[in-house]
Amino acid sequence: MHKEYGHTALDEMRSQWRLMTVYERFEQVVALVLSAVIAVIIVVSLFQLIAIVFTLLVLDAFNPLDYKVFQSVFGMIMTLLIAMEFKHSIVRVAARRDSIIQVKTVILIGLIALARKFVVLDPEASPGKIAALAGATLALGVTYWLMRERDDRAAETSEHDPSSSQ
Repeated sequence: MHKEYGHTALDEMRSQWRLMTVYERFEQVVALVLSAVIAVIIVVSLFQLIAIVFTLLVLDAFNPLDYKVFQSVFGMIMTLLIAMEFKHSIVRVAARRDSIIQVKTVILIGLIALARKFVVLDPEASPGKIAALAGATLALGVTYWLMRERDDRAAETSEHDPSSSQ
């Protein structure tokens, strides 16, 4: 079944390739190359994370209650999550599901990066720095929520409006 899906996806990509302009082909190639580069980075980072956690476990130094160890390990995990989300958005472009990277995706990646920053934040961070990070998180969160609400309303309107269906 997976081979059939891969085969039809490849056939679909070939048929779309013929219809693309030169610039659309350029975008497609760039998206595929970026996707491959990020995939390599994710795999290398994952192996490094596994090696570090394994070393900490073997040396019996892994104490999740020690905030420095917690910050280090979860910071690495969240960095991988950010890279995977970024790769997912590029794959959507390469699969021609989206024409460009969507603003909502960029905002979501920013929110994940801010969450990572809170995890790895030094406990002695200044109140001003924490307030600035909190303000940025709030602004991105509200923006993401508003964009999602707009998209939900647009989808609801198109479901109820027979003239909008093609």
